[in-house]
Amino acid sequence: MSVAIIRLLTVRVRGVSLFETLAFACLVALMLAVYLFKAGAGQESARINELNRDILAEQRDVRRLQEELGRLEQPARIEQLSDRMLGLQPVRAKQELQVADLQAIARRPAVSPGSPVSPAVAPVAASVVGVH
Repeated sequence: MSVAIIRLLTVRVRGVSLFETLAFACLVALMLAVYLFKAGAGQESARINELNRDILAEQRDVRRLQEELGRLEQPARIEQLSDRMLGLQPVRAKQELQVADLQAIARRPAVSPGSPVSPAVAPVAASVVGVH
């Protein structure tokens, strides 16, 4: 069998043996494969560079948003907005209650929305009793 293969490979057509033709075809196939792999690697490299640019842009956006968040969360700005938009003011000393006062408030009857209650006790009494 091996003699038949050797005889087949040594057959010459127009001065070129079948072995030389097969070797040339393998060489061309290898060259084509190397070219395709390099082209694919170049595309992947370009994609990696594009992703790196996108990552840097996202990092810049995150830094910008963190700076903006820091500016928006400044206590002075929040206090100014609460005064201007909600009319909120700091708690006055007479509005503060002691722990002992909570028991007295809890013993009182439920506060109805229309009943007159001391302004200092009304919010606390309403929240303790469950009226909002």
